[in-house]
Amino acid sequence: MRYIRMLAVVLASGLAQAQSTPRTPPAAGPASFLQEKASDVPDVTKLERSNNSLTSMREVLRDVLAKLEEARRARDVVKLNCVNEKLTQIKGLLRISEQSDVALQEAVARKDNTSSEHEYTKVLIAHQKVSGLRSEAEKCIGQLAFRADENMSVEVEEPEGLPGGDPTQPRPLEDIRVRPPPSSAVR
Repeated sequence: MRYIRMLAVVLASGLAQAQSTPRTPPAAGPASFLQEKASDVPDVTKLERSNNSLTSMREVLRDVLAKLEEARRARDVVKLNCVNEKLTQIKGLLRISEQSDVALQEAVARKDNTSSEHEYTKVLIAHQKVSGLRSEAEKCIGQLAFRADENMSVEVEEPEGLPGGDPTQPRPLEDIRVRPPPSSAVR
C-alpha cells in the first residue's frame, strides 16, 4: 500500500513538472516553421522570421538575376527563357511577401491574431516556394549538372568484338548478283 502511494506521488509530481516546463522551439529552418502552428508563435518572433524570410528571398532574387545575366552572356535562348520564367515568379512572390509583411506589422500593432497568423503563413509559404524556384533556376543554367573546363580530357575505350572500319565510309558492295527475270510466267 505504501508503495502504491509513493508511486502515485512520484507520477503526479513528474506530470506536473512536465506540464510546467516550456517546450523547446523547433529547428530554425523555414520548413520547420511551416510545420508549427502560427498561433503558437509569439508576435515578436513572427515579425523577426518574416523579416529574415524577406531578406533571404531578396538574396535569391539577386542570385537568379546573376544567372539571367550568365544566360545572356552565353546567348542561350533556352536557358534565358527558363531562368526568366523563374525570375518572374520570384518577383511576384517577393511582392506578395512584402505586402504580407506590412500587413503582418499592422496586424501585430492592432493585436489582431487571426490576421497576423494569416499574413505570417503567407510569408513563410512564399519563402518556401522561392527556395524551390532558386533550385529550378540553377537547373535551368546547369549549375547542378557537370561542367567541363579547358583542361578536361576524355579517354574512350573501344570494346572488343566490334566490326572495324569507319561507319561514315561504307565498304564497297562486292559481288552483287542480279537474278535474271523468269523466262515464263508461272502462276
